[in-house]
Amino acid sequence: MELVPAAQPALAASGARAGGGGCVVTRRLKALLFLLAVIPLGGAGLAALIAGWVLVATLAITPLVVPALVAFRVAVGGVTRLDGVLANSLLGTDVDPQLTSPGPGGFWNSGLNVVRDPAFWRQQAYLMLRLSVGFAVAVGEWALIAASLGLASIPIWYRWTDALLCVPVGLAGLAVAVALVRPVAAGSCLLVRTLLGDVGSPDRTRALTAHALAYGVVNVLLIVVWAVTSRGYFWPEWTLIGLGLPLAIHAWVVRRHRSLTTHAGISVGLAVFFTLIWAVTSRGYFWPLWPMLGLALGLGVHAVADAARRGRRISVLETTRAGAVDQQETELERIERDLHDGAQARLVALGMSLGMAEQKLASDPAAAQELLAEARQGTREALEELRNLARGIHPPVLTDRGLEAAIAAIADRTPLRVDLAVDVPRRPPRVVETAAYFVVAEALANAGKHAQAQHVAVDVREEG
Repeated sequence: MELVPAAQPALAASGARAGGGGCVVTRRLKALLFLLAVIPLGGAGLAALIAGWVLVATLAITPLVVPALVAFRVAVGGVTRLDGVLANSLLGTDVDPQLTSPGPGGFWNSGLNVVRDPAFWRQQAYLMLRLSVGFAVAVGEWALIAASLGLASIPIWYRWTDALLCVPVGLAGLAVAVALVRPVAAGSCLLVRTLLGDVGSPDRTRALTAHALAYGVVNVLLIVVWAVTSRGYFWPEWTLIGLGLPLAIHAWVVRRHRSLTTHAGISVGLAVFFTLIWAVTSRGYFWPLWPMLGLALGLGVHAVADAARRGRRISVLETTRAGAVDQQETELERIERDLHDGAQARLVALGMSLGMAEQKLASDPAAAQELLAEARQGTREALEELRNLARGIHPPVLTDRGLEAAIAAIADRTPLRVDLAVDVPRRPPRVVETAAYFVVAEALANAGKHAQAQHVAVDVREEG
Protein backbone atom coordinates (compact mmCIF):
# COMPACT_ATOMS: atom_id res chain seq x y z
CA MET A 1 0.00 0.00 0.00
CA GLU A 2 1.26 3.46 -0.87
CA LEU A 3 0.35 6.79 0.64
CA VAL A 4 1.16 9.65 -1.73
CA PRO A 5 0.67 13.13 -0.17
CA ALA A 6 0.06 16.20 -2.26
CA ALA A 7 3.08 16.91 -4.39
CA GLN A 8 5.14 19.83 -3.21
CA PRO A 9 6.46 22.33 -5.67
CA ALA A 10 10.00 21.66 -6.78
CA LEU A 11 12.52 24.40 -7.14
CA ALA A 12 13.49 24.71 -10.76
CA ALA A 13 17.16 25.04 -11.42
CA SER A 14 18.22 28.29 -12.94
CA GLY A 15 20.84 27.65 -15.51
CA ALA A 16 21.36 31.36 -16.13
CA ARG A 17 22.35 31.92 -12.51
CA ALA A 18 24.65 28.97 -12.53
CA GLY A 19 26.47 30.31 -15.50
CA GLY A 20 25.12 28.00 -18.19
CA GLY A 21 28.52 26.30 -18.63
CA GLY A 22 31.35 27.26 -20.92
CA CYS A 23 33.53 30.35 -20.95
CA VAL A 24 32.37 33.94 -20.63
CA VAL A 25 32.87 34.64 -24.34
CA THR A 26 30.72 31.66 -25.32
CA ARG A 27 27.93 32.72 -22.98
CA ARG A 28 27.92 36.25 -24.33
CA LEU A 29 27.91 35.04 -27.92
CA LYS A 30 24.93 32.83 -27.09
CA ALA A 31 23.15 35.81 -25.52
CA LEU A 32 23.77 37.84 -28.69
CA LEU A 33 22.37 35.01 -30.81
CA PHE A 34 19.26 34.93 -28.63
CA LEU A 35 18.83 38.67 -29.20
CA LEU A 36 19.23 38.16 -32.93
CA ALA A 37 16.56 35.43 -32.92
CA VAL A 38 13.93 38.08 -32.13
CA ILE A 39 13.81 38.99 -35.83
CA PRO A 40 12.28 35.72 -37.13
CA LEU A 41 10.50 34.70 -33.93
CA GLY A 42 9.22 38.20 -33.22
CA GLY A 43 7.77 38.38 -36.71
CA ALA A 44 6.14 34.97 -36.29
CA GLY A 45 4.74 36.01 -32.91
CA LEU A 46 3.34 39.26 -34.30
CA ALA A 47 1.72 37.39 -37.18
CA ALA A 48 0.19 34.85 -34.77
CA LEU A 49 -1.18 37.58 -32.49
CA ILE A 50 -2.64 39.71 -35.28
CA ALA A 51 -4.13 36.78 -37.20
CA GLY A 52 -5.44 35.15 -34.03
CA TRP A 53 -7.18 38.19 -32.61
CA VAL A 54 -8.60 39.24 -35.97
CA LEU A 55 -9.97 35.73 -36.50
CA VAL A 56 -11.39 35.49 -32.97
CA ALA A 57 -12.98 38.95 -33.18
CA THR A 58 -14.48 38.14 -36.58
CA LEU A 59 -16.00 34.84 -35.41
CA ALA A 60 -16.86 36.02 -31.89
CA ILE A 61 -20.64 35.72 -32.36
CA THR A 62 -20.51 32.33 -34.08
CA PRO A 63 -19.69 28.82 -32.80
CA LEU A 64 -16.60 28.90 -35.03
CA VAL A 65 -14.93 31.07 -32.40
CA VAL A 66 -14.17 27.90 -30.41
CA PRO A 67 -11.91 26.25 -33.04
CA ALA A 68 -10.45 29.71 -33.74
CA LEU A 69 -9.49 30.05 -30.07
CA VAL A 70 -7.99 26.55 -30.02
CA ALA A 71 -5.96 27.26 -33.17
CA PHE A 72 -4.88 30.63 -31.75
CA ARG A 73 -3.77 28.88 -28.56
CA VAL A 74 -1.68 26.35 -30.48
CA ALA A 75 -0.08 29.07 -32.61
CA VAL A 76 0.89 31.19 -29.60
CA GLY A 77 2.11 28.13 -27.71
CA GLY A 78 4.14 26.95 -30.70
CA VAL A 79 5.99 30.26 -31.13
CA THR A 80 6.69 30.60 -27.40
CA ARG A 81 7.85 26.98 -27.24
CA LEU A 82 10.38 27.66 -30.01
CA ASP A 83 11.56 30.72 -28.12
CA GLY A 84 11.69 28.67 -24.92
CA VAL A 85 13.83 26.01 -26.59
CA LEU A 86 16.22 28.74 -27.77
CA ALA A 87 16.31 30.26 -24.29
CA ASN A 88 17.05 26.86 -22.74
CA SER A 89 19.88 26.25 -25.21
CA LEU A 90 21.43 29.73 -25.32
CA LEU A 91 20.61 31.27 -21.94
CA GLY A 92 20.49 28.17 -19.72
CA THR A 93 16.88 28.58 -18.59
CA ASP A 94 14.54 25.66 -17.90
CA VAL A 95 11.09 26.39 -19.33
CA ASP A 96 8.57 24.31 -21.25
CA PRO A 97 5.68 26.49 -22.51
CA GLN A 98 2.35 24.74 -22.96
CA LEU A 99 0.86 24.19 -26.40
CA THR A 100 -2.70 23.59 -25.20
CA SER A 101 -4.87 24.64 -22.27
CA PRO A 102 -5.88 21.94 -19.76
CA GLY A 103 -9.44 21.66 -18.52
CA PRO A 104 -12.70 19.76 -18.89
CA GLY A 105 -13.59 18.26 -22.24
CA GLY A 106 -16.37 19.24 -24.59
CA PHE A 107 -16.80 21.62 -27.50
CA TRP A 108 -17.60 24.78 -25.55
CA ASN A 109 -15.25 23.93 -22.69
CA SER A 110 -12.33 23.73 -25.12
CA GLY A 111 -12.82 27.43 -25.90
CA LEU A 112 -13.38 28.39 -22.26
CA ASN A 113 -10.23 26.51 -21.28
CA VAL A 114 -8.21 28.77 -23.57
CA VAL A 115 -9.75 31.96 -22.17
CA ARG A 116 -9.26 30.83 -18.56
CA ASP A 117 -5.70 29.61 -19.04
CA PRO A 118 -3.24 32.05 -17.39
CA ALA A 119 -0.38 30.55 -19.43
CA PHE A 120 -2.09 31.66 -22.66
CA TRP A 121 -2.14 35.30 -21.52
CA ARG A 122 1.40 35.10 -20.15
CA GLN A 123 2.65 33.81 -23.50
CA GLN A 124 0.93 36.65 -25.36
CA ALA A 125 2.48 39.17 -22.99
CA TYR A 126 5.86 37.55 -23.58
CA LEU A 127 5.50 37.76 -27.36
CA MET A 128 4.51 41.41 -27.24
CA LEU A 129 7.39 42.28 -24.92
CA ARG A 130 9.83 40.21 -26.97
CA LEU A 131 8.73 42.01 -30.12
CA SER A 132 8.66 45.55 -28.70
CA VAL A 133 11.32 45.81 -25.99
CA GLY A 134 13.36 42.82 -27.17
CA PHE A 135 13.49 43.99 -30.76
CA ALA A 136 14.57 47.50 -29.73
CA VAL A 137 17.27 46.14 -27.41
CA ALA A 138 18.52 43.70 -30.05
CA VAL A 139 18.71 46.37 -32.74
CA GLY A 140 20.46 48.77 -30.38
CA GLU A 141 22.98 46.19 -29.20
CA TRP A 142 23.86 44.90 -32.66
CA ALA A 143 23.97 48.44 -34.10
CA LEU A 144 26.40 49.46 -31.36
CA ILE A 145 28.58 46.43 -32.10
CA ALA A 146 28.52 47.06 -35.86
CA ALA A 147 29.29 50.78 -35.48
CA SER A 148 32.10 50.08 -33.02
CA LEU A 149 33.68 47.47 -35.30
CA GLY A 150 33.38 49.86 -38.23
CA LEU A 151 35.12 52.65 -36.33
CA ALA A 152 37.83 50.35 -34.99
CA SER A 153 38.59 48.99 -38.47
CA ILE A 154 38.36 52.27 -40.36
CA PRO A 155 42.15 52.51 -41.01
CA ILE A 156 41.93 49.26 -42.97
CA TRP A 157 39.57 50.59 -45.60
CA TYR A 158 40.23 54.34 -45.22
CA ARG A 159 43.70 55.66 -46.07
CA TRP A 160 43.88 58.94 -44.22
CA THR A 161 45.83 59.20 -41.00
CA ASP A 162 42.99 61.08 -39.31
CA ALA A 163 41.00 57.84 -39.35
CA LEU A 164 43.25 56.52 -36.57
CA LEU A 165 41.42 58.82 -34.16
CA CYS A 166 38.28 56.75 -34.66
CA VAL A 167 39.95 53.55 -33.44
CA PRO A 168 39.79 54.38 -29.69
CA VAL A 169 36.17 55.43 -30.09
CA GLY A 170 35.34 52.15 -31.82
CA LEU A 171 37.16 50.10 -29.18
CA ALA A 172 35.40 51.98 -26.39
CA GLY A 173 32.04 51.42 -28.05
CA LEU A 174 32.82 47.74 -28.49
CA ALA A 175 33.75 47.47 -24.80
CA VAL A 176 30.45 49.11 -23.85
CA ALA A 177 28.54 46.75 -26.14
CA VAL A 178 30.24 43.71 -24.62
CA ALA A 179 29.56 44.99 -21.11
CA LEU A 180 25.88 45.46 -21.94
CA VAL A 181 25.48 41.84 -23.03
CA ARG A 182 25.41 40.54 -19.45
CA PRO A 183 22.56 42.74 -18.11
CA VAL A 184 20.64 42.24 -21.36
CA ALA A 185 21.00 38.46 -21.02
CA ALA A 186 19.94 38.65 -17.37
CA GLY A 187 16.85 40.63 -18.35
CA SER A 188 16.03 38.12 -21.08
CA CYS A 189 16.39 35.23 -18.63
CA LEU A 190 14.13 37.00 -16.14
CA LEU A 191 11.50 37.61 -18.80
CA VAL A 192 11.60 33.99 -20.01
CA ARG A 193 11.45 32.50 -16.51
CA THR A 194 8.67 34.83 -15.39
CA LEU A 195 6.27 34.54 -18.33
CA LEU A 196 7.16 31.11 -19.75
CA GLY A 197 8.38 29.28 -16.67
CA ASP A 198 6.80 27.92 -13.51
CA VAL A 199 3.86 29.82 -12.06
CA GLY A 200 5.51 29.90 -8.65
CA SER A 201 8.67 31.68 -9.84
CA PRO A 202 10.13 33.86 -7.05
CA ASP A 203 11.29 36.40 -9.63
CA ARG A 204 7.77 37.32 -10.67
CA THR A 205 7.26 40.37 -8.43
CA ARG A 206 10.70 41.75 -9.25
CA ALA A 207 10.04 41.22 -12.95
CA LEU A 208 6.78 43.16 -12.72
CA THR A 209 8.58 46.04 -10.98
CA ALA A 210 11.28 46.07 -13.67
CA HIS A 211 8.62 45.94 -16.39
CA ALA A 212 6.73 48.88 -14.91
CA LEU A 213 9.97 50.84 -14.53
CA ALA A 214 10.95 50.18 -18.15
CA TYR A 215 7.46 51.19 -19.30
CA GLY A 216 7.70 54.46 -17.39
CA VAL A 217 11.22 55.29 -18.58
CA VAL A 218 10.46 54.61 -22.26
CA ASN A 219 7.28 56.65 -22.27
CA VAL A 220 8.77 59.54 -20.31
CA LEU A 221 11.63 59.75 -22.82
CA LEU A 222 9.18 59.72 -25.74
CA ILE A 223 7.05 62.43 -24.14
CA VAL A 224 10.20 64.53 -23.62
CA VAL A 225 11.10 64.03 -27.29
CA TRP A 226 7.60 65.12 -28.28
CA ALA A 227 7.79 68.16 -25.97
CA VAL A 228 11.14 69.44 -27.28
CA THR A 229 10.15 68.99 -30.93
CA SER A 230 6.97 70.07 -32.65
CA ARG A 231 4.46 69.63 -29.80
CA GLY A 232 1.85 68.91 -32.41
CA TYR A 233 -0.07 65.66 -32.57
CA PHE A 234 0.56 63.71 -29.35
CA TRP A 235 1.98 60.61 -30.98
CA PRO A 236 3.38 59.06 -27.71
CA GLU A 237 -0.19 58.02 -26.93
CA TRP A 238 0.28 54.96 -29.12
CA THR A 239 3.30 53.75 -27.15
CA LEU A 240 1.46 54.45 -23.91
CA ILE A 241 -1.39 52.22 -25.07
CA GLY A 242 0.65 49.63 -26.96
CA LEU A 243 3.20 49.06 -24.21
CA GLY A 244 0.56 49.43 -21.50
CA LEU A 245 -1.35 46.37 -22.68
CA PRO A 246 1.53 43.92 -22.02
CA LEU A 247 2.13 45.60 -18.65
CA ALA A 248 -1.54 45.17 -17.73
CA ILE A 249 -1.46 41.49 -18.71
CA HIS A 250 1.79 41.03 -16.78
CA ALA A 251 0.31 42.64 -13.66
CA TRP A 252 -2.80 40.48 -13.97
CA VAL A 253 -0.70 37.32 -14.24
CA VAL A 254 1.42 38.24 -11.20
CA ARG A 255 -1.55 39.10 -9.02
CA ARG A 256 -3.34 35.97 -10.27
CA HIS A 257 -6.71 37.69 -10.32
CA ARG A 258 -8.40 40.96 -11.12
CA SER A 259 -11.74 42.14 -9.84
CA LEU A 260 -14.57 42.62 -12.30
CA THR A 261 -15.07 46.17 -11.04
CA THR A 262 -11.44 47.07 -11.80
CA HIS A 263 -11.74 45.51 -15.25
CA ALA A 264 -14.90 47.50 -15.96
CA GLY A 265 -13.26 50.72 -14.77
CA ILE A 266 -10.21 50.18 -16.98
CA SER A 267 -12.42 49.37 -19.98
CA VAL A 268 -14.53 52.49 -19.50
CA GLY A 269 -11.41 54.61 -19.06
CA LEU A 270 -9.89 53.29 -22.28
CA ALA A 271 -13.15 53.82 -24.15
CA VAL A 272 -13.29 57.45 -22.97
CA PHE A 273 -9.62 57.90 -23.87
CA PHE A 274 -10.14 56.58 -27.40
CA THR A 275 -13.18 58.82 -27.82
CA LEU A 276 -11.17 61.87 -26.73
CA ILE A 277 -8.45 60.99 -29.25
CA TRP A 278 -11.09 60.76 -31.97
CA ALA A 279 -12.61 64.09 -30.89
CA VAL A 280 -9.26 65.91 -30.81
CA THR A 281 -8.16 64.61 -34.22
CA SER A 282 -10.19 64.29 -37.41
CA ARG A 283 -13.67 63.54 -35.98
CA GLY A 284 -14.35 61.51 -39.08
CA TYR A 285 -15.18 57.83 -39.03
CA PHE A 286 -15.84 56.78 -35.43
CA TRP A 287 -13.08 54.19 -35.21
CA PRO A 288 -13.22 53.89 -31.35
CA LEU A 289 -16.26 51.67 -31.91
CA TRP A 290 -14.02 48.69 -32.65
CA PRO A 291 -11.79 48.88 -29.54
CA MET A 292 -14.96 49.46 -27.52
CA LEU A 293 -16.43 46.25 -28.90
CA GLY A 294 -13.21 44.41 -28.05
CA LEU A 295 -13.21 45.83 -24.52
CA ALA A 296 -16.87 44.90 -24.09
CA LEU A 297 -16.16 41.37 -25.30
CA GLY A 298 -13.32 40.99 -22.81
CA LEU A 299 -15.48 42.39 -20.02
CA GLY A 300 -18.28 39.98 -20.88
CA VAL A 301 -15.92 37.00 -20.86
CA HIS A 302 -14.56 38.16 -17.50
CA ALA A 303 -18.08 38.49 -16.09
CA VAL A 304 -19.02 34.99 -17.26
CA ALA A 305 -15.77 33.51 -15.95
CA ASP A 306 -16.20 35.35 -12.63
CA ALA A 307 -19.74 34.04 -12.22
CA ALA A 308 -18.64 30.51 -13.09
CA ARG A 309 -15.73 30.75 -10.66
CA ARG A 310 -18.02 31.92 -7.86
CA GLY A 311 -20.46 29.12 -8.63
CA ARG A 312 -17.70 26.51 -8.52
CA ARG A 313 -16.36 27.97 -5.28
CA ILE A 314 -19.79 27.93 -3.65
CA SER A 315 -20.36 24.35 -4.81
CA VAL A 316 -17.00 23.25 -3.42
CA LEU A 317 -17.68 25.00 -0.09
CA GLU A 318 -21.13 23.42 0.18
CA THR A 319 -19.74 19.98 -0.61
CA THR A 320 -16.83 20.25 1.82
CA ARG A 321 -19.07 21.66 4.55
CA ALA A 322 -21.60 18.86 4.11
CA GLY A 323 -18.78 16.31 4.15
CA ALA A 324 -17.30 17.82 7.31
CA VAL A 325 -20.69 17.81 9.07
CA ASP A 326 -21.36 14.20 8.04
CA GLN A 327 -17.91 13.14 9.18
CA GLN A 328 -18.39 14.86 12.52
CA GLU A 329 -21.78 13.21 13.04
CA THR A 330 -20.36 9.80 12.12
CA GLU A 331 -17.45 10.28 14.52
CA LEU A 332 -19.76 11.33 17.36
CA GLU A 333 -21.99 8.30 16.73
CA ARG A 334 -18.94 6.02 16.81
CA ILE A 335 -17.73 7.50 20.10
CA GLU A 336 -21.21 7.18 21.61
CA ARG A 337 -21.50 3.55 20.45
CA ASP A 338 -18.06 2.63 21.75
CA LEU A 339 -18.77 4.20 25.14
CA HIS A 340 -22.18 2.54 25.41
CA ASP A 341 -21.13 -0.94 24.29
CA GLY A 342 -17.66 -0.97 25.79
CA ALA A 343 -16.55 1.12 28.73
CA GLN A 344 -20.06 1.83 30.05
CA ALA A 345 -21.02 -1.88 30.12
CA ARG A 346 -17.77 -2.81 31.87
CA LEU A 347 -18.22 -0.05 34.46
CA VAL A 348 -21.77 -1.30 35.17
CA ALA A 349 -20.43 -4.84 35.61
CA LEU A 350 -17.68 -3.46 37.85
CA GLY A 351 -20.26 -1.78 40.09
CA MET A 352 -22.27 -5.02 40.34
CA SER A 353 -19.16 -7.05 41.22
CA LEU A 354 -18.17 -4.60 43.94
CA GLY A 355 -21.71 -4.68 45.38
CA MET A 356 -21.77 -8.49 45.50
CA ALA A 357 -18.30 -8.56 47.06
CA GLU A 358 -19.45 -6.12 49.72
CA GLN A 359 -22.38 -8.41 50.59
CA LYS A 360 -20.22 -11.56 50.83
CA LEU A 361 -17.26 -9.96 52.57
CA ALA A 362 -18.38 -11.04 56.06
CA SER A 363 -20.03 -14.40 55.27
CA ASP A 364 -17.81 -15.74 52.46
CA PRO A 365 -14.41 -13.95 52.22
CA ALA A 366 -13.12 -16.34 49.51
CA ALA A 367 -16.05 -15.57 47.17
CA ALA A 368 -15.66 -11.86 47.91
CA GLN A 369 -11.98 -12.08 46.97
CA GLU A 370 -12.86 -13.69 43.63
CA LEU A 371 -15.39 -10.94 42.93
CA LEU A 372 -12.78 -8.29 43.74
CA ALA A 373 -10.33 -9.96 41.33
CA GLU A 374 -13.00 -9.89 38.61
CA ALA A 375 -13.62 -6.21 39.38
CA ARG A 376 -9.90 -5.48 39.09
CA GLN A 377 -9.78 -7.24 35.70
CA GLY A 378 -12.88 -5.35 34.56
CA THR A 379 -11.22 -2.08 35.60
CA ARG A 380 -8.17 -2.87 33.49
CA GLU A 381 -10.33 -3.78 30.50
CA ALA A 382 -12.41 -0.60 30.86
CA LEU A 383 -9.25 1.52 31.00
CA GLU A 384 -7.89 -0.24 27.92
CA GLU A 385 -11.10 0.44 26.00
CA LEU A 386 -11.02 4.10 27.04
CA ARG A 387 -7.41 4.31 25.86
CA ASN A 388 -8.38 2.75 22.53
CA LEU A 389 -11.25 5.21 22.22
CA ALA A 390 -8.95 8.16 22.89
CA ARG A 391 -6.42 6.71 20.46
CA GLY A 392 -9.16 6.54 17.82
CA ILE A 393 -9.88 10.25 18.27
CA HIS A 394 -6.24 11.30 18.01
CA PRO A 395 -3.45 8.98 19.15
CA PRO A 396 -0.98 10.62 21.58
CA VAL A 397 1.97 8.82 19.99
CA LEU A 398 1.17 10.56 16.70
CA THR A 399 1.44 13.96 18.37
CA ASP A 400 4.52 13.11 20.42
CA ARG A 401 6.63 11.00 18.08
CA GLY A 402 5.23 11.46 14.60
CA LEU A 403 3.76 9.34 11.82
CA GLU A 404 6.39 6.59 11.66
CA ALA A 405 6.17 5.75 15.37
CA ALA A 406 2.36 5.85 15.32
CA ILE A 407 2.13 3.48 12.35
CA ALA A 408 4.72 1.20 13.96
CA ALA A 409 2.52 1.05 17.07
CA ILE A 410 -0.46 0.01 14.92
CA ALA A 411 1.64 -2.65 13.22
CA ASP A 412 2.76 -4.05 16.59
CA ARG A 413 -0.84 -4.38 17.80
CA THR A 414 -2.14 -6.13 14.71
CA PRO A 415 -1.96 -9.95 14.57
CA LEU A 416 -0.66 -9.79 11.00
CA ARG A 417 2.99 -9.78 9.97
CA VAL A 418 3.63 -6.25 8.78
CA ASP A 419 6.59 -5.03 6.70
CA LEU A 420 6.73 -1.30 7.34
CA ALA A 421 8.67 1.26 5.28
CA VAL A 422 8.26 4.97 6.03
CA ASP A 423 10.16 7.55 3.95
CA VAL A 424 8.91 11.02 4.95
CA PRO A 425 11.90 13.40 5.28
CA ARG A 426 9.92 16.23 6.82
CA ARG A 427 7.00 15.96 9.20
CA PRO A 428 3.82 16.70 7.23
CA PRO A 429 1.06 19.04 8.44
CA ARG A 430 -1.10 17.70 11.26
CA VAL A 431 -4.15 17.22 9.03
CA VAL A 432 -2.18 15.19 6.47
CA GLU A 433 -0.44 13.22 9.22
CA THR A 434 -3.73 12.33 10.92
CA ALA A 435 -5.35 11.33 7.63
CA ALA A 436 -2.40 9.10 6.73
CA TYR A 437 -2.49 7.45 10.16
CA PHE A 438 -6.18 6.56 9.94
CA VAL A 439 -5.82 5.36 6.34
CA VAL A 440 -3.15 2.89 7.47
CA ALA A 441 -5.16 1.87 10.55
CA GLU A 442 -8.30 1.24 8.50
CA ALA A 443 -6.37 -0.64 5.82
CA LEU A 444 -4.74 -2.95 8.37
CA ALA A 445 -8.09 -3.59 10.06
CA ASN A 446 -9.75 -4.42 6.74
CA ALA A 447 -6.86 -6.68 5.75
CA GLY A 448 -7.28 -8.66 8.95
CA LYS A 449 -11.07 -8.86 8.85
CA HIS A 450 -11.94 -9.28 5.19
CA ALA A 451 -8.87 -10.28 3.20
CA GLN A 452 -7.81 -13.13 5.53
CA ALA A 453 -4.25 -11.96 4.97
CA GLN A 454 -1.24 -13.07 6.98
CA HIS A 455 1.39 -10.74 5.55
CA VAL A 456 0.90 -7.04 4.77
CA ALA A 457 3.40 -4.52 3.37
CA VAL A 458 2.93 -0.84 4.25
CA ASP A 459 4.94 1.68 2.22
CA VAL A 460 4.53 5.32 3.24
CA ARG A 461 6.54 7.85 1.27
CA GLU A 462 6.39 11.41 0.06
CA GLU A 463 6.56 12.01 -3.67
CA GLY A 464 6.98 15.32 -5.42
